[in-house]
Amino acid sequence: MADATTAKKPAKPAPPQGEKKEKKAKGAGGPAWATDPAPKRVEGTPRLQTYFERTVRPALAREFGLTNPMQVPRLEKIVLNVGMGDASKNPKQLDGVLAELAMITGQRPVITRAKKAISNFSLRAGMPVGARVTLRGARMYEFLDRMINLSLPRVRDFRGMPTKSFDGRGNYTVGVKEQMIFPEIDFDKVEKVHGMDITIVTTAGRDDLAMALLREFGWPFRGETPPPVDA
Repeated sequence: MADATTAKKPAKPAPPQGEKKEKKAKGAGGPAWATDPAPKRVEGTPRLQTYFERTVRPALAREFGLTNPMQVPRLEKIVLNVGMGDASKNPKQLDGVLAELAMITGQRPVITRAKKAISNFSLRAGMPVGARVTLRGARMYEFLDRMINLSLPRVRDFRGMPTKSFDGRGNYTVGVKEQMIFPEIDFDKVEKVHGMDITIVTTAGRDDLAMALLREFGWPFRGETPPPVDA
């Protein structure tokens, strides 16, 4: 009589053929990190930041065949710059620009100063020539969300943003003619209408990747219909 400890265990039944096909199909949409369940939105996290993790990253990985999560482009910072050649002669206007940038971005701006003297413009090194704000993290996503959905639709005769404003390294710069497109600005308190340059810096390194990233966020490029953002 055979010993009970040496008896062979019964073989496990093989799974049905349909289950194998289902497991293969489940991972066919891209790399494992791109097909994982979408992360839940944490309270207080900007809407676009959650949308990037849940929708944009997997979409870009599938579109460009990216196998490493670090290859997926992301937003690094957004820089708002206002140039004022007569800032040294009109310090009150510069104070107004600083206050407006603080209201628009929710962050204290810094004064930009001339790096060298230019005699033709009566400019000396160190004189104030404008103001700048650099946004990162949550404030960056919140500003981009407000700009896409609130500010740009208020531009007069708006027909979309240009597609040729990339610098060849994945960074996008656009000019705004009036600060009054931002809903935070009170028309009655504006002393002087001025424009600003807005630069969106990404980690793409290529213009096609950066353009696809902004397009997924809903950036209204000229001649295109941006996708709805639901996060």
